[in-house]
Amino acid sequence: MARKGFQEQLTELRENVLYMSEVVLERVRMGLRALETKDEDLAREVIEGDHEINEMYLDLEQDCIDLFALQQPVAGDLRFIAASFKIITDLERVGDLATNLGDYTMQAERDLFPDVDVQGIGDDVVEMLDGAMEAYANEDVEACFAIDEHDEDIDELCEQASSTVVRDLIETEIDETSSDSDIEGLMQGVSRLLLTIRDLERMGDHAVNIAARTLYMTENSDELIY
Repeated sequence: MARKGFQEQLTELRENVLYMSEVVLERVRMGLRALETKDEDLAREVIEGDHEINEMYLDLEQDCIDLFALQQPVAGDLRFIAASFKIITDLERVGDLATNLGDYTMQAERDLFPDVDVQGIGDDVVEMLDGAMEAYANEDVEACFAIDEHDEDIDELCEQASSTVVRDLIETEIDETSSDSDIEGLMQGVSRLLLTIRDLERMGDHAVNIAARTLYMTENSDELIY
């Protein structure tokens, strides 16, 4: 019975990690929607919801610690708990980055560089994160490698977007009629957009981390762990 109880705890841990990922992904989607529509109420909901994610993380962290301390798992079970522990850390950090999107929405007044497809990059990143969690749920080795390959595309998109921002900034006409407040607003907008692109790229990196830990959990391979 004790062993059966342990396996039930492992199943519950996996389900709870997957539930946490659903909450985090919804926060990312909400953050992207808020950014696109300049919806401050939605942005505020994302920011205030970070507390829920933090509480979820702490609860799952304690569950992992208890499984390590009380059950003394070995082999595959040990790798599963260790991987889950690392994955919830990545999810919590993605939640923090989603909160940043809410903050940027509260600060932004208008889109300065419409040529930069932030929403397109965001959709790709959400797809990556969702795919990484599916790989975890299904212990899908091939999907882990696919997530890693997809990250190269995200990095390229982010680099192109950042280059577009810098190019458009250089081409922006600033003359004697431009006030100090106009110039300051422009620079703040540029900084905010570059930070948004950076944060989306970091979310992609966390998706790769999740895939890497899933590969370790499933195959005892550290090939994707940097």
